[in-house]
Amino acid sequence: MVVLPPLLRPRRTDEYTPTPPTRAQRRATARAAEALRDRAAESRVDPRAYAEGRSATAVALRALDAEAGGGFFVVPEDAERADDVAADVFDDPDGPPLIDVQTHLVNPARFVGGAAKALGWFLGFSDPDRWAAGVDPQRLGPSMWAELVFARSETAAALITLPPGSGDDRLVDNDEVALCRSIVDAMAGPGRVLTHSIVHPNLPGEVAAMAEWAQRCEPSGWKCYPLYGGDPESPGGVGWRLDDDVGTEFLERVRDLGPRLLAVHKGISGPVPDSAPEGASPSDVGPAAVAFPELTFVIYHSGYEPAWDEGPYSTEGRGVDALIRSVGETGVGNVYAELGSTWHLVLRKPEQAAHVLGKLLASFGPERIVWGTDSVWYGSPQPLIDAFRAFQIPERMQEEFGYPALTDSVKRRILSANASALYAIEPRPRADDWVARAADELARAFPGR
Repeated sequence: MVVLPPLLRPRRTDEYTPTPPTRAQRRATARAAEALRDRAAESRVDPRAYAEGRSATAVALRALDAEAGGGFFVVPEDAERADDVAADVFDDPDGPPLIDVQTHLVNPARFVGGAAKALGWFLGFSDPDRWAAGVDPQRLGPSMWAELVFARSETAAALITLPPGSGDDRLVDNDEVALCRSIVDAMAGPGRVLTHSIVHPNLPGEVAAMAEWAQRCEPSGWKCYPLYGGDPESPGGVGWRLDDDVGTEFLERVRDLGPRLLAVHKGISGPVPDSAPEGASPSDVGPAAVAFPELTFVIYHSGYEPAWDEGPYSTEGRGVDALIRSVGETGVGNVYAELGSTWHLVLRKPEQAAHVLGKLLASFGPERIVWGTDSVWYGSPQPLIDAFRAFQIPERMQEEFGYPALTDSVKRRILSANASALYAIEPRPRADDWVARAADELARAFPGR
């Protein structure tokens, strides 16, 4: 079996199906596989063990950059040979503590029913090495989340958000993520973990329940998923929009109740954008932000659609263009673009990655883009962090399209400062001396079935 670095392994999640790899991606994968095998042999290390290190991330990024024509990932060849050399390339020792505003976990005891079956199928199909014996929900549970996010990456503070679900078909609920936060607080002190509470305003009783959730769960914001209910036969009907009657009632409740921040899933709706539910479109973001200037909107995934090839901004464009168009037409400043899963997907297409980040920087500015990873779906977020640190928008694209440079100071804002201001937290420097104790307690609190 061909061994690949994590960044080049094919992936799926419960939220998207990847498009087929391009010819350049296939060549990059072949180039990386060969280089990984050679570097592992030089180091006298098993290729599977080598593949999990940061030097393998360097292999992947150099292969992607070479096939894209160069100038995107700045990684010297020596970084392929040893993890400590790669660390010198990727680390930012003088940078602020990193904040991840989109992480996920599941309650292993809830890993039954339709949502669990769908997630399990996707994981097993996409990463057969990792799930050769079947999907073990404990490896997606709170204990492993703490290990992967805090011990195996440089993340200093993380926000737990929730996937959609109703009734018994939920992989985790609002009270359970609040419990996870309280356990980490007890072990590490407050501020390491923030949480959302999810609301499906198109389902009976959920808007009415917000006051109780606000008091009991103490969320830092609200999560909503307008796609949910995109199937007319599903509990939510045909989904909803931020600017329709369902959305307006919900936003009024957020305004009156607080906290006045909500994370909205927009984009990543499926392999065929034309078939996406209306709730997937970010066209309602600008009008809602104008109607509710007291609220702050964090747009998860920045409207990105995997099936849409990102290029220069177009007034007819979908994906990120649709978000830019919706917000740009209003001139509002209370909307933030978030990179969870989006960065994971576009980094394999460096030119498209430069267009996505360049367009967002030009439209939102460096102060309204925030870092998220969608981990624990992808394992440790460290390869994503390393790839972002190594990435730049080539000067040729800056000149041709008017994109700002993705400088180290801009990256620091995206990776930390913007979320720090948005959520009013001052994250402490990274530490992992508490993780093992917290992971043990989380495992006891969520033992599975």
